[in-house]
Amino acid sequence: MSDETGPGFDPGAPLTPLPAQPPGVAWPTLQWAEGPAPAGLGPVLDAAMDPGGPLAETYAVVVIQGGRLVAERYGGALPHFDRPAEPVTPETPLLSWSMAKSVLHALLGEPVASGRLALDAPPEGIAWTVQGTPAPDDDRRRLITVQQLLEMRDGIDFNEDYVDDRVSDTIAMLFGPGQEDVVAFAADRPLRHPPGRVFNYSSGTSNLLSAALAGVVGGEAEMVAFAGERLFGPIGMSSARLGFDAAGHWVASSYAYATARDWARFGYLYLRDGRWGSDRVVPEGWVDHGRRPRSVDPEDGSVYGAHWWVVEDGRGTFWASGYTGQCIVICPALDAVVVRLGNTPAEHYPDLRRWRAAVLDALER
Repeated sequence: MSDETGPGFDPGAPLTPLPAQPPGVAWPTLQWAEGPAPAGLGPVLDAAMDPGGPLAETYAVVVIQGGRLVAERYGGALPHFDRPAEPVTPETPLLSWSMAKSVLHALLGEPVASGRLALDAPPEGIAWTVQGTPAPDDDRRRLITVQQLLEMRDGIDFNEDYVDDRVSDTIAMLFGPGQEDVVAFAADRPLRHPPGRVFNYSSGTSNLLSAALAGVVGGEAEMVAFAGERLFGPIGMSSARLGFDAAGHWVASSYAYATARDWARFGYLYLRDGRWGSDRVVPEGWVDHGRRPRSVDPEDGSVYGAHWWVVEDGRGTFWASGYTGQCIVICPALDAVVVRLGNTPAEHYPDLRRWRAAVLDALER
């Protein structure tokens, strides 16, 4: 988490403009137009697909530039406990892990724009508790706003650890006592800091936002319909589906599935400022809301916006990130989207960061 002295950059600085659709290039609702790959891109993709390399297992890479599919690779196999491993193909839906948080951001756009959710007000739909009993009316968590949740500045005590199940709230929520009702688990966590003061990346926070969204959309069936009508359907993400817990809550911290090409469609929507053809799918200004830098994680220097990460690279790059190296990288200056899905150990995340930068460098040449 960051300290309380500020992020060290100007959150109000102008953002890199998002590029418009190139003339004569069809929107990829049904299929992607194809184009030639830049000369230097091949070796970078070869490195990603090398199972003996630092990225370990890469299932899929899709590279879009100028609205065209310029490169695509698939490899490896998805393990299953009840059947043989499944070779990954262009038709294989792949798990988002925390990239689902950025999908949540997209789906929150319409309720915010329509006034059903107010950014500067606490959301309804979260049943705060203290050790399983309803929280009192003066519980300070009731003051947490939608904006603070989106920025991961809600102040809730949540340990986002993926290894040590003795201390990890994430493991307990997704695979332990909280897995049947992830919202109830997150809503029982106490405050550690005053809301709005300290950044703390938290999957529990995203599941609280999922409850806030459900408060204006409805339960599981209504959420599926809303996602299909407002996001997946309009941009042609026909493979996309959300994952729910036993209580009917979308586990928006971690569970969405789509093919690599459909994940590229989602990134492309944000590259095009929420427009798709002549339609506005994400409300005006909402993409900028997600990609505007607000916080720095001192553990690795990563910059956070609002359920999107930001790269201070001079290109306006921002990205959705998931456990073991899932990513959708959006680079406005290069008019590019890069999707990578796979299984990279945490100790090799610096290698993955360098690989993402190398892809963008290859696209610039």
